[in-house]
Amino acid sequence: MSLRALAILVLCLFAAPVAAHEVRPAYLELQARSDLSFDMTLKLPSLGGRALPVALDMPPGCTVTQTGAQTVPGAVVVVGKVVCTASPYGRRAQLAGLQNTLTDALVRVVQPSGEVATLRLTPDDPGFLVPKPTSRWDVFRTYGALGVDHILTGFDHLAFVAGLLMLVGTLKRLFATVTAFTLAHSLTLSAATLGFVHVPPAPVEALIALSILLVAKEVVELSSGVAGPIAAHPARIAFTFGLLHGLGFASALKETGLPQQEIPLSLFAFNLGVEAGQVMFILAVTLVVFLLSRVLRLKRQTVLRAAGYLIGSLAALWFIDRAGAVLVFTR
Repeated sequence: MSLRALAILVLCLFAAPVAAHEVRPAYLELQARSDLSFDMTLKLPSLGGRALPVALDMPPGCTVTQTGAQTVPGAVVVVGKVVCTASPYGRRAQLAGLQNTLTDALVRVVQPSGEVATLRLTPDDPGFLVPKPTSRWDVFRTYGALGVDHILTGFDHLAFVAGLLMLVGTLKRLFATVTAFTLAHSLTLSAATLGFVHVPPAPVEALIALSILLVAKEVVELSSGVAGPIAAHPARIAFTFGLLHGLGFASALKETGLPQQEIPLSLFAFNLGVEAGQVMFILAVTLVVFLLSRVLRLKRQTVLRAAGYLIGSLAALWFIDRAGAVLVFTR
């Protein structure tokens, strides 16, 4: 029995009920016009065409006025103004309603000089002290954490990695495969985020689901002793599909935005966070392997077949859902 395959199967069972990237981070930007007035942009993820019920609540003495709203794919963008009678810096504000969601939020306060203060909110702590410009370390920490969260809640990307782990066989091939996947999606993540590559997100997300389905198909075939092209050349295939997955990462990062004064740093931190989350996932697999190796004894073929069908079923559902989005996009 492949203990790695068994562990991945267990992890996939936990991930099965969860939709891939169903909720992306919310995003709040306050563009300072003076110490007492700001232009507001609040981007709220939408589910079923309805935006999350989240609103900006500023400190006493500040008035938030909505001046418009626009529906974009997967989100609603609310614009408005904030006018205060006393400086809000260092005083507590919050994204009211965030505590009732499952998504994080990125907050940016931009000064007229272009200096940016960046922080991250969670449902457990939706409040924040209105920040003045922060250090580069704060930007690095914020975007690094955002990258970790994105990969660990991106069950489609984790399902793809899980499928690859089941196909590689040896630790040497595992290292080569993961390195190829990392290099590829780092390239397209950087290129797309910096604007060198422009690809619509809807087709990319559908093709990512299709790549997972192809990997799952080979896992099932391997359970019968048939090694397909992915199992035979996992590093090459991982690099090819990694280019596609990097575009998916870039789509999410562009939706949250980058601080204009620290684009290289924030991009590097996000990318590093994605890799850290991926390593955490692989280490979790290893830990579960160790714990389960002395408890359960199943034939490798049985585990591969069950896991392949499970991952494939999820991928098929994701592909059908995303293919519908592509049809809407092309109208």
